[in-house]
Amino acid sequence: MRLETSGGETTELKRPPLGLALGGGVARGWAHIGALKALIEADIKPDIIAGTSIGALVGGVYLAGKLDVLENWARALNRRRMMSYMDIRWGGSGLMRGDRLARVLNHYLGDTQIENLDRKYTAVACDLRTGYEVWLQKGSLVQAVRASYALPGAFDPVKIDGRYMIDGALVNPVPVSACRALGAHMVIAVSLNGDAFGPIGSSHELDVDSGDKEKVDPFHLASQSLNKLRPDRLLLKSMMGVTPEGKAPKLGSVMMSTLNIVMDRISRSRLAGDPPDVFVAPRIGHIGMMEFTKADELIERGYRAMQHEIPLIKSVIDVLSQIPSGNSA
Repeated sequence: MRLETSGGETTELKRPPLGLALGGGVARGWAHIGALKALIEADIKPDIIAGTSIGALVGGVYLAGKLDVLENWARALNRRRMMSYMDIRWGGSGLMRGDRLARVLNHYLGDTQIENLDRKYTAVACDLRTGYEVWLQKGSLVQAVRASYALPGAFDPVKIDGRYMIDGALVNPVPVSACRALGAHMVIAVSLNGDAFGPIGSSHELDVDSGDKEKVDPFHLASQSLNKLRPDRLLLKSMMGVTPEGKAPKLGSVMMSTLNIVMDRISRSRLAGDPPDVFVAPRIGHIGMMEFTKADELIERGYRAMQHEIPLIKSVIDVLSQIPSGNSA
């Protein structure tokens, strides 16, 4: 893009560096696949991607050129296949070793190194000993992704450079700040928790023609989400038994509910202090955080939510592109 000055000279204008912050949310992360598909369709290419937990997984796979592979794998998941990936054991630092899932990642991503990706990328994790937020920007992509989604109690912490890493959603559920620090002038944030306890932002897509009119009210969605914040019944039974009606919740239900509360509260605080330029919140609060078999619906809702914001994204890009390179706003 070129801008003609009053003296007849032209100044080259560049599109502002665009960052994409992909939030954590366990199974709801399949919505990120749909969001990325909408950006690809609109020919909008992020220069920087920062991801937390499953956001780190989807963002890393996208930059590695394997988004279609991940989509096909996610859509094919059923209860039986989910069970086959659960290498449960007792007495360790997590209910699952995570080796079976790691083998899937290694199969498709191999020895991909973060520094060899064609764009800036960081996976957000948390140092178990200090509680510090850690941005993993080099080394094995698979290891960085595993560290970012290492939910305490579910997966073993991942040791990287002598430090044990756990799920980054505990410190930065929607990593807008990481995108800014890596040089993004404009940030699109995709939150998977935006309607779990009531809306945080104004970008919720209201689609009353989708056959789910009763789910339009975000507070109704929130109550549905609270009732579904537990692992799939078969998975829960295999790990720790099913919670009878009216009884105290079991470990799996407590873990998922706690994570949801933590992400919601931290997200609200951090987004208030460092808001993105465009906030995208797919309406997925009615889907449980362990419902990995809902990929079809999640991908579609993620796609529609991002598509709804495409005009705003293009408008912001156009406005920021009016600033000649080298000048500050």
